[in-house]
Amino acid sequence: MTATATRPTDTPPDGALSHRQILTILSGLVLGMFLAALDQTIVSTAIKTIGNDLNDLSAQAWVTTAFLITSTIAAPLFGKLSDIYGRKRLFMLAIVIFVIGSALCGLAQSMYELAAFRAFQGIGAGGIMPLALAVIGDIIPPRERARYQGYMMAVFASASVLGPVLGGLLSGTDSFLGAAGWRWIFYINVPIAAFALVVIAKVLHLDHVRRERRIDWWGSVLLAVGLVPLLVVAEQGQSWGWASAGSFACYFTGAAGIALFIWVQHRMGDDALLPLRLFRSSTFSVASAQVTIIGMAMFGGLSVIPLYLQIVKGASPTKSGLLLLPLVAGLMLASLASGQLVARTGRYKIFPVVGSVLMVIGMGLLILIGADTPLWQTDIYMAVFGIGLGLNMQSLVLAMQNAVPAKDMGVASASSTFFRSIGGTLGTAIFLSVLFSLAGTKISHEYTKAASDPSFLAAAKAHPDQLTALHQHLGAGLDDTSFLNGLAKPLSHPFFAGFSAAGDVVFAIVAILLLGAIVLSTRLKEVPLRMVSGNQARSEAETAAAAASNAPRPAADAAGAGQDAAAGPATDDTAPRAGSGSDQARG
Repeated sequence: MTATATRPTDTPPDGALSHRQILTILSGLVLGMFLAALDQTIVSTAIKTIGNDLNDLSAQAWVTTAFLITSTIAAPLFGKLSDIYGRKRLFMLAIVIFVIGSALCGLAQSMYELAAFRAFQGIGAGGIMPLALAVIGDIIPPRERARYQGYMMAVFASASVLGPVLGGLLSGTDSFLGAAGWRWIFYINVPIAAFALVVIAKVLHLDHVRRERRIDWWGSVLLAVGLVPLLVVAEQGQSWGWASAGSFACYFTGAAGIALFIWVQHRMGDDALLPLRLFRSSTFSVASAQVTIIGMAMFGGLSVIPLYLQIVKGASPTKSGLLLLPLVAGLMLASLASGQLVARTGRYKIFPVVGSVLMVIGMGLLILIGADTPLWQTDIYMAVFGIGLGLNMQSLVLAMQNAVPAKDMGVASASSTFFRSIGGTLGTAIFLSVLFSLAGTKISHEYTKAASDPSFLAAAKAHPDQLTALHQHLGAGLDDTSFLNGLAKPLSHPFFAGFSAAGDVVFAIVAILLLGAIVLSTRLKEVPLRMVSGNQARSEAETAAAAASNAPRPAADAAGAGQDAAAGPATDDTAPRAGSGSDQARG
């Protein structure tokens, strides 16, 4: 392997940047991350409007699935390529792909066109999020990095929650500047992403270290072969049937693809898309597992809570998004506060531990909500869950980055995004499947209990037409709950109570799952945070290498070095270790 480096003329010799320079760069990174995270969820509340406008509501699932699949698979590929070719050009390429994909989505004339363009857009989104974190790792030392990554994680989570709100607002507008309101869900990305592109082009100057390595194309292909069937069945399994022939074909293909992917990663060594040596670090392995669990809880929980607010509390999609603001506020405050504390103390392990405990408590409290629970209580429970989530997010990313050498910063950052996306997809699919599988039984049980309730009997007698409509809709499934708005309260209340009970079961499962996050967080090894950034570490290493090559060596030493070289490289157990050198190699 060979490496060449070029240093921008306006970069300080030691690779350090001023606080003002960091904030300027951060503005471009945050804009890109905000848009990429926003587009993961913004379509969810607009999809029915889009399907009706394009006359193909049956194909709606592929619009969200296509984006999810390509963004998940693109993340590790962009991370690895950025370690080889440099962050800036890959980050700008990701933004360009995202902008083009957004514009094409706005122009789509059919649902299948929109799904294809969303897949293309997802490639860019999959690069934006991990590379933004990797750039921060390049320019800021780990101890100070926590402060800035706290901002970014708060933006990411806030965008994920605010997406449905904006989607509902824009899709509810019939026309704006001659285009249907839903098309502006995608058009609005174009100027904002273009501005982020200009900012990055002008202010982001990183040392470019070109490493001549093989590109793991086979790993990329096999990762797609392994993940695409599993992500598809995760999204479509409920409608297909989890034991159907199509689902089993996806299980088999996915398992075979992942097995072959792991084999190829072993064969590729350091050139692998996801080098297996990284998992020899217990910190990296434990943090990866915990990120996956947190992703399942975050996206799984966020998929059930809005349904409770919409169906049981009667909130519109837009209002249900606004009602999640206590969760967002807790998350942002915790993420920012933990970043400040890590920067001051240099300790980070305590935050995933406390955060996981608070997430369990928050989910445990959400088990208590029912049809008659006042919203202020639900707000408190969501805030507790949000605080726990905020304490976890940036701390785990920091742990993963700090556990690997600076040369693997892109892979480590991409891994956090990758495992969180995998967890989120699985969590959403599994928990929604459990919710709707149980809802029918729970609702029927509540109506059986209500059959002896005097108020229910009186309402049924007074409104026989409503009772007939209720039986008809219950027999047709839960695809449309709008009929509940026209029922007398005693007739609709058992439905709300049954749906709440099904949601409580999901919250209980999530709480049990999060117990695993507590166990993992206690096993997370706290590696001391380095005081130099990735750029500074490379700069110091280059300076040391140049000084060593220019220093005169005695003949005896030169001969001894030659004998050592002939004997082969020293192993990790016999090679001398220098603490400062080891610290500088990690960023």
